[in-house]
Amino acid sequence: RYLGMSEELKKAYELKETFCEWFEQAKERGEEQILATRNDLYDFYDAVDEAGIPEFQRAVQTLKNWQNEILNSFRYAYSNGFLEGINNLTKVMKRNAFGFRSFPRFRAKILLTHKYKKIG
Repeated sequence: RYLGMSEELKKAYELKETFCEWFEQAKERGEEQILATRNDLYDFYDAVDEAGIPEFQRAVQTLKNWQNEILNSFRYAYSNGFLEGINNLTKVMKRNAFGFRSFPRFRAKILLTHKYKKIG
C-alpha cells in the first residue's frame, strides 16, 4: 500500500484519510451526535500534532479558527449557497458591464436578471 513512500508522506496520507472518515461520519451523525463529532475532531487535532507535519498543523489552525462554523454546518440544514450564487452572477455581470455609465441602469439590469433568470 505504501510502497516507496517516505514516512512523512505515509503520515500525511493517513491524516488525510482520517479527516475524510471524520467528515463522512459527521455528515451521517448530524445534530444528535454533535458532541461525538466535536470530540473526534479534537482527536484529529491531536493526531496532526503527533505527526508534526507543518502543512497539516497550519491547516488544523484554520479548522480551529472556524470550528464553530464547521460544526454548525453539520448541526443545521441551512446553507448560504443560494445567496453565494446570486453574488457570483452579479460579479460576472459587473465584469461584463464595461459599457454601463449609469449605476441606476446597471442596478436595474442586475435586479431584472435575478428576477427573470429562470424565464427562457
